[in-house]
Amino acid sequence: MAKGKEHMNLAFIGHVDHGKSTMVGHLLLQSGAIAEQQLSDGEDKFRFVMDKLSEERERGVTIDLAHARFDTPKYEFTIVDCPGHRDFVKNMITGASQADAAVLVVAVDDGVMPQTKEHVFLARTLGINQLIIGINKMDLVKYSEEKFNELKEEVSDLIKTVAYKPKDINFIPLSAFEGDNITKKSDNTPWYKGPSLVEALDEFKAPEKPTNLPLRVPVQDVYSITGVGTVPVGRVETGVMKKGDNVIFEPPGASGEVKSIEMHHDMLEKAEPGDNVGFNVRGVGKNDIRRGDVAGHTDNAPTVAKEFTAQIVVLQHPGVITVGYTPVFHCHTAQVACTFLELQKKLDPATGQVKEENPDFLKTGDVAFVVVKPTKPMVIEKIKDIPHMGRFAIRDMGQTVASGMCIDLVPAK
Repeated sequence: MAKGKEHMNLAFIGHVDHGKSTMVGHLLLQSGAIAEQQLSDGEDKFRFVMDKLSEERERGVTIDLAHARFDTPKYEFTIVDCPGHRDFVKNMITGASQADAAVLVVAVDDGVMPQTKEHVFLARTLGINQLIIGINKMDLVKYSEEKFNELKEEVSDLIKTVAYKPKDINFIPLSAFEGDNITKKSDNTPWYKGPSLVEALDEFKAPEKPTNLPLRVPVQDVYSITGVGTVPVGRVETGVMKKGDNVIFEPPGASGEVKSIEMHHDMLEKAEPGDNVGFNVRGVGKNDIRRGDVAGHTDNAPTVAKEFTAQIVVLQHPGVITVGYTPVFHCHTAQVACTFLELQKKLDPATGQVKEENPDFLKTGDVAFVVVKPTKPMVIEKIKDIPHMGRFAIRDMGQTVASGMCIDLVPAK
């Protein structure tokens, strides 16, 4: 099988009215991912592309990501958020859609808004290290270099507060509506000497495959296959699994030797991060393991947490979160109810500084450090050890109420 282009996950972030949908629509159109006839007429013709996707999401339909996938000369990109909504954060947090890079869109007529600040802080919190700043709606200020530079200064000051380095970042004057500087340089900005958006995307560095980290394979499903036996299926998040390896599934503790590994009906000698594989382990039966368990090597088993300390962002909660609250945590493929034992401190979302010690409650918009206890054994890792296994979303009442990452833990064994 020929190795295709390297793949990257890309998030579009920024204030809701700053033109992200239009920009994504134009990008998909100019890169040939969607056809002109898929656009509606009139001013908001691009927005519909993304709205159609969010509608599918409301109905719980799995989105055909081909819609939100596009190619540049160097990479194949998947857009992990359908712009304009607070949904951005939810999608970012759920494991596989971890964004490798982001485009922060700021409208030149509006400047930095509260949501712009929040998204920059979240992007940093969620581990996005590569950024492009798209200064949009340049057509509204007659492509003024002066206005562009003013906003560039303002955004530079903002991103410095969370340790991004403006000198390493492309600031691009754009008009998503007119299509300026999206795939190629625009004649409307002769003063701008940098790359177009697509050229800048190709300057990103592909994420390194975390092959050097311990093996972690969260189980998505378990099948019984005639002639093979029990076959757990999952995506290798980190590490490498080879035929003949001794692996253990946690929390149940079932272990054995990997007899075979297959992907898309091809037999493999080894599986690497990003591979979705089915594998058979000698001596492990269908009733020994289930979705949400995690496989790792026996000499470096997945960590089962008795309790853990997390940094969370409350995205939307109709009431308040207090000690004793027990929502469901979605972490890799596990869904486990966890009880809040302690609200340690509240941070200022704009700066990340401590705002309040031991708050009585948390509400929408709060960023905090908390201690939680899973109601049944659950695998989670410290974000600094195995970042891919340390993020989670918190759901309750049919919505994602918060998201976060594991900072520290007390192992169960």
